[in-house]
Amino acid sequence: MRIRRGAKDRRAMTALIVAVGLALGVGGCSGGGGDDEKPEASVSATAEGQSDPSTQEGTDSPLAELKGEDGLLLVIDSAERDAGGFLTVSGEIKNDGAKAARVPIQTRGDETEIMRHGGSLGGATLVDPGDKKRYYVLRDTDGRPLTTTDMPRIKPGASIPVFMQFPAPPTDTAKVTFQLPTFASAPIEISG
Repeated sequence: MRIRRGAKDRRAMTALIVAVGLALGVGGCSGGGGDDEKPEASVSATAEGQSDPSTQEGTDSPLAELKGEDGLLLVIDSAERDAGGFLTVSGEIKNDGAKAARVPIQTRGDETEIMRHGGSLGGATLVDPGDKKRYYVLRDTDGRPLTTTDMPRIKPGASIPVFMQFPAPPTDTAKVTFQLPTFASAPIEISG
């Protein structure tokens, strides 16, 4: 008889070990690499120290807003280092379109291990332009990406919260470029 809680704990511990290993440079990061496909969507990233006139006074402005297909908009609210040696990117996907929309399946990426687990944001990457490294979404021992999965259809005007976990870049890296298939790319600042 298999106890689910034990399996989840083992997956979480293994993910942590993988994250620390990747953060220490054991593997998982490849140099540079060009982007073959670039979305034609525009990017709106809030510059440091400037306020976004569309936000209400007293609220934090997003790190970036990335336009995607069918009226979808990925709003990145935070990119925080965790004590375990990984980086969590959080935000929401909004539907600014007139019709209900699904997050495109291409956002899961094209790696076989991730594809077999269904819809996710497993295709997200962070690019450190200074060190010329690319960081991929972490996975558990079963190959499941450590991201939001099984996202529902999003009604017009609605949004869903999302997250993605990556190995943390070196502590002297303060800015990386966030990329997700079918969405525009944008620079984001790391906190913590």
